[in-house]
Amino acid sequence: MRNKSRWLFLAVGTIMLLFLGLLYAWSIFRAPLGRVFPSWTASQLSFAFTISMIFFCLGGFAAGRVVKVISSCKTAALSAVILFIGFLGVSRMNANDAESALKTLYFFYGALCGGGVGMGYNVVIGSVTKWFPENPGMASGTLMMGFGIGGLLLGSVVNGMIERSDIFTTFFYLAVMVAVVIAVGSPFLKPAPTATQNASASKNTPADYKPSEMLKTPAFWLFFLFAVTTSSSGLLVINSAADIAGAYGSPPILGLIVSVFNGGGRLLFGAIYDKAGRKKTMFINTSCMFLAGLSLLAAVFLNSAPLIFIGLILAGVNYGGCPPITSAVIFKFFGSSNYAANFSIANFLVIPAAFIGPMISSALLERSGGDYGSTFAMILIFSVIAYLLAFAMNKFCSEFEEK
Repeated sequence: MRNKSRWLFLAVGTIMLLFLGLLYAWSIFRAPLGRVFPSWTASQLSFAFTISMIFFCLGGFAAGRVVKVISSCKTAALSAVILFIGFLGVSRMNANDAESALKTLYFFYGALCGGGVGMGYNVVIGSVTKWFPENPGMASGTLMMGFGIGGLLLGSVVNGMIERSDIFTTFFYLAVMVAVVIAVGSPFLKPAPTATQNASASKNTPADYKPSEMLKTPAFWLFFLFAVTTSSSGLLVINSAADIAGAYGSPPILGLIVSVFNGGGRLLFGAIYDKAGRKKTMFINTSCMFLAGLSLLAAVFLNSAPLIFIGLILAGVNYGGCPPITSAVIFKFFGSSNYAANFSIANFLVIPAAFIGPMISSALLERSGGDYGSTFAMILIFSVIAYLLAFAMNKFCSEFEEK
Protein backbone atom coordinates (compact mmCIF):
# COMPACT_ATOMS: atom_id res chain seq x y z
CA MET A 1 0.00 0.00 0.00
CA ARG A 2 1.33 3.40 -0.98
CA ASN A 3 -0.18 6.17 1.12
CA LYS A 4 0.69 9.77 0.25
CA SER A 5 0.36 10.74 3.91
CA ARG A 6 3.40 8.66 4.77
CA TRP A 7 5.68 11.31 3.22
CA LEU A 8 4.18 13.85 5.59
CA PHE A 9 4.81 11.47 8.48
CA LEU A 10 8.42 11.10 7.33
CA ALA A 11 8.89 14.88 7.15
CA VAL A 12 7.36 15.48 10.59
CA GLY A 13 9.36 12.61 12.08
CA THR A 14 12.59 14.08 10.68
CA ILE A 15 11.81 17.48 12.24
CA MET A 16 11.09 15.80 15.59
CA LEU A 17 14.43 13.99 15.46
CA LEU A 18 16.18 17.21 14.46
CA PHE A 19 15.22 18.65 17.86
CA LEU A 20 15.89 15.40 19.69
CA GLY A 21 19.39 15.49 18.19
CA LEU A 22 20.17 18.46 20.45
CA LEU A 23 21.26 15.85 23.00
CA TYR A 24 24.43 15.55 20.90
CA ALA A 25 25.04 19.30 21.27
CA TRP A 26 26.61 18.68 24.67
CA SER A 27 29.79 20.47 23.58
CA ILE A 28 27.74 23.69 23.33
CA PHE A 29 26.51 23.36 26.92
CA ARG A 30 29.77 22.11 28.36
CA ALA A 31 31.85 25.31 28.17
CA PRO A 32 29.18 27.67 29.61
CA LEU A 33 28.49 25.24 32.46
CA GLY A 34 32.23 25.04 33.12
CA ARG A 35 32.39 28.82 33.46
CA VAL A 36 29.50 28.89 35.92
CA PHE A 37 30.94 25.98 37.92
CA PRO A 38 34.75 26.27 37.64
CA SER A 39 35.24 23.58 40.30
CA TRP A 40 33.77 20.93 38.00
CA THR A 41 36.47 18.86 36.33
CA ALA A 42 36.50 17.91 32.66
CA SER A 43 35.78 14.30 33.55
CA GLN A 44 32.81 15.31 35.70
CA LEU A 45 31.36 17.32 32.81
CA SER A 46 32.00 14.48 30.36
CA PHE A 47 30.27 12.02 32.66
CA ALA A 48 27.00 13.91 32.20
CA PHE A 49 27.11 13.03 28.50
CA THR A 50 28.04 9.42 29.29
CA ILE A 51 25.00 9.13 31.56
CA SER A 52 22.80 10.61 28.84
CA MET A 53 24.00 7.99 26.36
CA ILE A 54 23.30 5.15 28.78
CA PHE A 55 19.80 6.45 29.49
CA PHE A 56 19.29 7.09 25.77
CA CYS A 57 19.54 3.32 25.30
CA LEU A 58 17.38 2.60 28.34
CA GLY A 59 14.76 5.10 27.17
CA GLY A 60 14.62 3.45 23.77
CA PHE A 61 14.24 0.05 25.42
CA ALA A 62 11.41 1.38 27.60
CA ALA A 63 9.68 2.85 24.53
CA GLY A 64 9.82 -0.55 22.83
CA ARG A 65 7.81 -1.94 25.73
CA VAL A 66 5.49 1.01 26.34
CA VAL A 67 4.44 1.32 22.70
CA LYS A 68 3.01 -2.21 22.87
CA VAL A 69 0.65 -1.02 25.62
CA ILE A 70 -0.21 2.51 24.52
CA SER A 71 -0.04 4.13 21.08
CA SER A 72 3.03 5.62 19.43
CA CYS A 73 1.40 9.02 19.73
CA LYS A 74 1.00 8.73 23.50
CA THR A 75 4.51 7.32 23.91
CA ALA A 76 5.95 10.32 22.03
CA ALA A 77 3.84 12.65 24.18
CA LEU A 78 5.26 10.94 27.27
CA SER A 79 8.79 11.56 25.99
CA ALA A 80 7.86 15.25 25.52
CA VAL A 81 6.82 15.46 29.18
CA ILE A 82 10.04 13.77 30.33
CA LEU A 83 12.15 16.10 28.20
CA PHE A 84 10.33 19.15 29.51
CA ILE A 85 11.00 18.09 33.10
CA GLY A 86 14.61 17.27 32.24
CA PHE A 87 15.53 20.58 30.60
CA LEU A 88 13.48 22.53 33.15
CA GLY A 89 15.29 20.80 35.99
CA VAL A 90 18.68 21.81 34.57
CA SER A 91 17.49 25.40 34.26
CA ARG A 92 16.76 25.43 37.99
CA MET A 93 20.25 24.38 39.12
CA ASN A 94 21.70 26.26 42.08
CA ALA A 95 24.64 28.28 40.78
CA ASN A 96 25.92 28.74 44.34
CA ASP A 97 26.13 25.05 45.19
CA ALA A 98 28.39 23.24 42.73
CA GLU A 99 28.07 19.83 44.39
CA SER A 100 24.28 19.88 44.43
CA ALA A 101 24.16 21.31 40.89
CA LEU A 102 26.31 18.49 39.54
CA LYS A 103 23.89 15.90 40.93
CA THR A 104 21.04 17.90 39.43
CA LEU A 105 22.78 17.89 36.05
CA TYR A 106 23.36 14.14 36.15
CA PHE A 107 19.74 13.41 37.01
CA PHE A 108 17.84 15.92 34.88
CA TYR A 109 20.13 16.14 31.84
CA GLY A 110 21.78 12.72 32.00
CA ALA A 111 18.90 10.53 33.10
CA LEU A 112 15.73 12.39 32.11
CA CYS A 113 16.87 14.17 28.93
CA GLY A 114 18.84 11.12 27.82
CA GLY A 115 15.92 8.80 28.54
CA GLY A 116 13.37 11.14 26.97
CA VAL A 117 15.42 11.46 23.78
CA GLY A 118 15.89 7.69 23.60
CA MET A 119 12.17 7.15 24.01
CA GLY A 120 11.28 9.72 21.35
CA TYR A 121 13.98 8.46 18.96
CA ASN A 122 12.78 4.88 19.17
CA VAL A 123 9.07 5.60 18.79
CA VAL A 124 9.54 7.97 15.82
CA ILE A 125 11.76 5.56 13.89
CA GLY A 126 9.70 2.54 14.93
CA SER A 127 6.46 4.17 13.79
CA VAL A 128 7.49 5.91 10.57
CA THR A 129 9.71 3.14 9.18
CA LYS A 130 6.75 0.74 9.11
CA TRP A 131 5.15 2.95 6.44
CA PHE A 132 8.05 2.15 4.08
CA PRO A 133 8.39 -1.66 4.09
CA GLU A 134 9.86 -1.67 0.57
CA ASN A 135 12.64 0.79 1.45
CA PRO A 136 13.18 0.92 5.22
CA GLY A 137 16.78 2.00 4.68
CA MET A 138 15.76 5.22 2.98
CA ALA A 139 13.12 5.99 5.60
CA SER A 140 15.30 5.30 8.62
CA GLY A 141 18.29 6.98 6.95
CA THR A 142 16.29 10.18 6.39
CA LEU A 143 15.06 10.18 9.98
CA MET A 144 18.51 9.48 11.37
CA MET A 145 20.04 12.18 9.22
CA GLY A 146 17.79 14.63 11.03
CA PHE A 147 18.90 13.25 14.37
CA GLY A 148 22.56 13.26 13.39
CA ILE A 149 22.69 16.89 12.27
CA GLY A 150 20.24 18.27 14.82
CA GLY A 151 22.97 19.51 17.10
CA LEU A 152 24.86 21.01 14.16
CA LEU A 153 21.92 22.86 12.60
CA LEU A 154 20.35 24.06 15.84
CA GLY A 155 23.65 24.45 17.70
CA SER A 156 24.26 27.98 16.44
CA VAL A 157 20.75 28.97 17.56
CA VAL A 158 21.37 27.53 21.02
CA ASN A 159 24.78 29.18 21.20
CA GLY A 160 23.20 32.53 20.34
CA MET A 161 20.58 32.03 23.05
CA ILE A 162 23.32 31.40 25.61
CA GLU A 163 25.20 34.55 24.57
CA ARG A 164 22.08 36.74 24.67
CA SER A 165 20.87 35.47 28.03
CA ASP A 166 22.60 32.72 30.05
CA ILE A 167 22.89 28.95 30.17
CA PHE A 168 20.03 28.50 32.66
CA THR A 169 17.55 30.63 30.70
CA THR A 170 18.56 28.75 27.55
CA PHE A 171 17.72 25.41 29.16
CA PHE A 172 14.31 26.82 30.11
CA TYR A 173 13.64 27.87 26.52
CA LEU A 174 14.79 24.46 25.30
CA ALA A 175 12.41 22.77 27.73
CA VAL A 176 9.53 24.57 26.06
CA MET A 177 10.78 24.31 22.47
CA VAL A 178 11.63 20.62 22.47
CA ALA A 179 8.50 19.60 24.37
CA VAL A 180 6.24 21.59 22.02
CA VAL A 181 7.84 20.17 18.85
CA ILE A 182 7.59 16.57 20.08
CA ALA A 183 4.07 17.03 21.42
CA VAL A 184 2.82 18.71 18.22
CA GLY A 185 4.46 16.04 16.07
CA SER A 186 3.22 13.07 18.11
CA PRO A 187 -0.26 12.86 16.44
CA PHE A 188 1.51 12.24 13.11
CA LEU A 189 2.93 8.96 14.43
CA LYS A 190 0.05 6.91 13.13
CA PRO A 191 0.14 3.10 12.89
CA ALA A 192 0.76 1.81 9.39
CA PRO A 193 -2.12 -0.16 7.82
CA THR A 194 -1.91 -3.89 8.37
CA ALA A 195 -1.37 -4.50 4.66
CA THR A 196 1.63 -2.17 4.70
CA GLN A 197 3.15 -3.82 7.75
CA ASN A 198 2.59 -7.28 6.36
CA ALA A 199 4.54 -6.29 3.25
CA SER A 200 7.68 -6.67 5.34
CA ALA A 201 6.81 -10.28 6.03
CA SER A 202 7.99 -11.38 2.61
CA LYS A 203 10.00 -14.43 1.72
CA ASN A 204 13.04 -12.56 3.06
CA THR A 205 11.41 -12.34 6.50
CA PRO A 206 9.85 -15.71 7.35
CA ALA A 207 8.60 -14.65 10.78
CA ASP A 208 8.30 -11.82 13.24
CA TYR A 209 10.83 -12.40 15.99
CA LYS A 210 10.21 -11.52 19.60
CA PRO A 211 13.19 -9.91 21.36
CA SER A 212 13.97 -13.12 23.22
CA GLU A 213 13.93 -15.05 19.94
CA MET A 214 16.09 -12.48 18.17
CA LEU A 215 18.70 -12.66 20.93
CA LYS A 216 19.09 -16.39 20.32
CA THR A 217 20.17 -15.96 16.69
CA PRO A 218 23.89 -15.90 15.78
CA ALA A 219 23.05 -13.41 13.00
CA PHE A 220 21.98 -10.79 15.55
CA TRP A 221 25.10 -11.10 17.68
CA LEU A 222 27.44 -11.07 14.71
CA PHE A 223 25.77 -7.92 13.43
CA PHE A 224 25.78 -6.38 16.90
CA LEU A 225 29.56 -6.91 17.12
CA PHE A 226 29.96 -5.50 13.60
CA ALA A 227 28.04 -2.36 14.57
CA VAL A 228 30.03 -1.94 17.80
CA THR A 229 33.26 -2.29 15.82
CA THR A 230 32.15 0.24 13.20
CA SER A 231 30.93 2.78 15.76
CA SER A 232 34.03 2.38 17.93
CA SER A 233 36.22 2.97 14.91
CA GLY A 234 34.41 6.19 14.08
CA LEU A 235 34.64 7.42 17.65
CA LEU A 236 38.42 7.02 17.54
CA VAL A 237 38.57 10.23 15.54
CA ILE A 238 35.15 11.90 15.14
CA ASN A 239 35.06 13.47 18.60
CA SER A 240 38.55 14.88 18.00
CA ALA A 241 38.11 15.86 14.34
CA ALA A 242 38.81 19.56 14.93
CA ASP A 243 41.98 18.79 16.93
CA ILE A 244 43.21 16.29 14.34
CA ALA A 245 42.57 18.74 11.51
CA GLY A 246 44.47 21.49 13.31
CA ALA A 247 47.40 19.19 14.13
CA TYR A 248 47.98 18.45 10.45
CA GLY A 249 47.40 21.87 8.93
CA SER A 250 43.69 21.68 8.11
CA PRO A 251 41.23 24.27 9.43
CA PRO A 252 39.51 23.22 12.69
CA ILE A 253 36.17 23.95 10.99
CA LEU A 254 36.66 20.53 9.45
CA GLY A 255 35.22 19.17 12.69
CA LEU A 256 31.85 20.65 11.70
CA ILE A 257 32.20 19.39 8.13
CA VAL A 258 32.66 15.87 9.45
CA SER A 259 29.35 16.24 11.29
CA VAL A 260 27.68 17.13 7.99
CA PHE A 261 29.05 13.99 6.33
CA ASN A 262 28.07 11.97 9.39
CA GLY A 263 24.48 13.09 8.79
CA GLY A 264 24.76 12.57 5.04
CA GLY A 265 26.17 9.08 5.58
CA ARG A 266 22.95 8.10 7.30
CA LEU A 267 20.86 9.00 4.28
CA LEU A 268 23.40 7.57 1.83
CA PHE A 269 23.73 4.13 3.41
CA GLY A 270 20.01 3.88 4.04
CA ALA A 271 19.47 4.29 0.30
CA ILE A 272 22.34 1.92 -0.56
CA TYR A 273 20.84 -0.78 1.64
CA ASP A 274 17.51 -0.60 -0.21
CA LYS A 275 19.24 -0.86 -3.59
CA ALA A 276 22.13 -3.22 -2.89
CA GLY A 277 21.10 -5.31 0.13
CA ARG A 278 22.93 -6.13 3.32
CA LYS A 279 26.08 -7.81 2.01
CA LYS A 280 27.14 -5.07 -0.37
CA THR A 281 26.11 -2.29 2.00
CA MET A 282 28.16 -3.69 4.88
CA PHE A 283 31.11 -4.20 2.54
CA ILE A 284 30.92 -0.62 1.23
CA ASN A 285 30.55 0.77 4.75
CA THR A 286 33.57 -1.19 6.00
CA SER A 287 35.55 -0.15 2.93
CA CYS A 288 34.90 3.50 3.83
CA MET A 289 36.34 2.73 7.25
CA PHE A 290 39.40 1.04 5.76
CA LEU A 291 40.04 3.86 3.27
CA ALA A 292 39.60 6.42 6.07
CA GLY A 293 42.30 4.73 8.14
CA LEU A 294 44.56 4.35 5.11
CA SER A 295 44.17 8.01 4.14
CA LEU A 296 44.74 9.29 7.68
CA LEU A 297 47.78 7.08 8.21
CA ALA A 298 49.27 8.15 4.87
CA ALA A 299 48.70 11.76 5.88
CA VAL A 300 50.91 11.26 8.94
CA PHE A 301 53.85 10.07 6.84
CA LEU A 302 53.31 12.59 4.06
CA ASN A 303 52.23 15.46 6.34
CA SER A 304 49.31 15.97 3.96
CA ALA A 305 46.37 18.16 4.97
CA PRO A 306 44.26 17.02 1.96
CA LEU A 307 44.61 13.38 3.02
CA ILE A 308 43.51 14.30 6.54
CA PHE A 309 40.50 16.01 5.00
CA ILE A 310 39.62 12.94 2.91
CA GLY A 311 40.19 10.54 5.81
CA LEU A 312 37.99 12.43 8.24
CA ILE A 313 35.24 12.80 5.66
CA LEU A 314 35.27 9.04 5.03
CA ALA A 315 35.28 8.37 8.78
CA GLY A 316 32.21 10.58 9.14
CA VAL A 317 30.37 8.82 6.31
CA ASN A 318 31.27 5.40 7.71
CA TYR A 319 30.15 6.29 11.23
CA GLY A 320 26.91 7.82 9.96
CA GLY A 321 26.14 4.70 7.93
CA CYS A 322 25.92 2.39 10.94
CA PRO A 323 22.52 3.52 12.38
CA PRO A 324 20.45 3.12 9.18
CA ILE A 325 22.12 -0.21 8.41
CA THR A 326 21.21 -1.34 11.94
CA SER A 327 17.62 -0.20 11.50
CA ALA A 328 17.26 -1.91 8.11
CA VAL A 329 18.81 -5.19 9.28
CA ILE A 330 16.55 -5.37 12.34
CA PHE A 331 13.48 -4.55 10.23
CA LYS A 332 14.30 -6.90 7.34
CA PHE A 333 15.61 -9.80 9.42
CA PHE A 334 13.28 -9.82 12.41
CA GLY A 335 10.04 -8.31 11.12
CA SER A 336 7.83 -5.33 11.87
CA SER A 337 5.61 -6.52 14.72
CA ASN A 338 8.31 -6.22 17.39
CA TYR A 339 10.52 -3.78 15.51
CA ALA A 340 10.48 -1.05 18.16
CA ALA A 341 11.57 -3.44 20.92
CA ASN A 342 14.14 -5.23 18.74
CA PHE A 343 15.60 -1.98 17.45
CA SER A 344 15.93 -0.62 20.99
CA ILE A 345 17.97 -3.67 21.96
CA ALA A 346 20.25 -3.23 18.95
CA ASN A 347 20.80 0.40 19.95
CA PHE A 348 22.57 -0.75 23.10
CA LEU A 349 25.62 -1.00 20.84
CA VAL A 350 26.05 2.72 21.59
CA ILE A 351 27.20 1.99 25.15
CA PRO A 352 30.23 -0.27 24.49
CA ALA A 353 31.19 1.84 21.45
CA ALA A 354 31.08 5.03 23.54
CA PHE A 355 33.61 3.49 25.92
CA ILE A 356 35.80 1.51 23.50
CA GLY A 357 36.49 4.20 20.88
CA PRO A 358 37.38 7.16 23.15
CA MET A 359 39.18 4.93 25.67
CA ILE A 360 41.48 3.39 23.05
CA SER A 361 42.03 6.74 21.38
CA SER A 362 43.01 8.42 24.68
CA ALA A 363 45.34 5.59 25.64
CA LEU A 364 47.09 5.55 22.27
CA LEU A 365 47.40 9.33 22.23
CA GLU A 366 48.99 9.39 25.69
CA ARG A 367 51.39 6.57 24.86
CA SER A 368 52.47 8.22 21.60
CA GLY A 369 52.97 11.64 23.14
CA GLY A 370 50.22 13.27 21.10
CA ASP A 371 50.88 11.58 17.76
CA TYR A 372 47.75 10.24 16.05
CA GLY A 373 49.53 7.66 13.90
CA SER A 374 48.74 4.70 16.17
CA THR A 375 45.10 5.82 16.41
CA PHE A 376 44.80 5.85 12.62
CA ALA A 377 46.42 2.41 12.44
CA MET A 378 43.82 1.14 14.89
CA ILE A 379 41.11 2.14 12.38
CA LEU A 380 42.66 -0.30 9.91
CA ILE A 381 42.62 -3.04 12.57
CA PHE A 382 38.95 -2.36 13.31
CA SER A 383 38.29 -2.52 9.55
CA VAL A 384 39.76 -6.01 9.30
CA ILE A 385 37.63 -7.15 12.24
CA ALA A 386 34.52 -5.65 10.62
CA TYR A 387 35.27 -7.41 7.31
CA LEU A 388 35.58 -10.75 9.14
CA LEU A 389 32.33 -10.22 11.06
CA ALA A 390 30.45 -9.22 7.90
CA PHE A 391 31.78 -12.32 6.14
CA ALA A 392 30.83 -14.55 9.10
CA MET A 393 27.26 -13.20 8.97
CA ASN A 394 26.75 -14.70 5.53
CA LYS A 395 26.79 -18.17 7.04
CA PHE A 396 23.91 -17.43 9.40
CA CYS A 397 21.65 -15.30 7.21
CA SER A 398 20.14 -17.85 4.84
CA GLU A 399 16.84 -17.85 6.77
CA PHE A 400 16.58 -14.06 6.44
CA GLU A 401 17.82 -13.42 2.91
CA GLU A 402 17.28 -14.76 -0.55
CA LYS A 403 19.72 -17.47 -1.49
